[in-house]
Amino acid sequence: MFMPKAVAIDIDGTITYANRAINCKAVEALRKLKIPVVLATGNISCYARTAAKLIGVSDIVICENGGVVRFSYDGDDVVLGDIVKCLRAVELLKKHFDVELLDAEYRKSEVCLRRNFDIEEGRGIIKEIEGVKLIDSSFAYHIVDANVSKGKALRYIAEKIGLDVKDFLAIGDSENDIDLLKTAGFGVAVANADTKLKDAADLVTSKNDGEGVIEALEFFGLI
Repeated sequence: MFMPKAVAIDIDGTITYANRAINCKAVEALRKLKIPVVLATGNISCYARTAAKLIGVSDIVICENGGVVRFSYDGDDVVLGDIVKCLRAVELLKKHFDVELLDAEYRKSEVCLRRNFDIEEGRGIIKEIEGVKLIDSSFAYHIVDANVSKGKALRYIAEKIGLDVKDFLAIGDSENDIDLLKTAGFGVAVANADTKLKDAADLVTSKNDGEGVIEALEFFGLI
């Protein structure tokens, strides 16, 4: 049976409820783990680092859907994505939609947008910009460098800290977690997850968000 040596886990919708309030029981469970826990989010670096401190897990975080990683709270962001081509895609979208950017002053590798337009139509519009993709985190849209993902960032981190990426258990809830689950040794989708993620997962929990996280950790005897 697969036995994780580390955990990579999404934040919003996975260890939080739909309203983004954190599930304290899931936090308690994560604090009990004796193995590294890497937070992997579509959010910005300062959010991820603060969340890691408050939850009480490793300072190693994946941010901006894999476009940024950080190895310590006081260290520097490692930028893996090219924001310039993402910004070109935004200009195209602005010709068709009333685009609202989120956290623009803090993002270093991607562009985050309000979910106020049809994503499939948006994807068709930005096709002419090579090397970008439009993804949905369930909380926002993200125009990202097509060369980065949470999974690729996890592989980068694993190499740096001396682990095989297949030693990781990955847990998530959204479409942007698909590559994370596929890259890890074992992928878990919580019950409230996107259908596409459930299809990619090795295990789908019977419970939602943080309760599903606890279920997964218990499944492997980690808590």
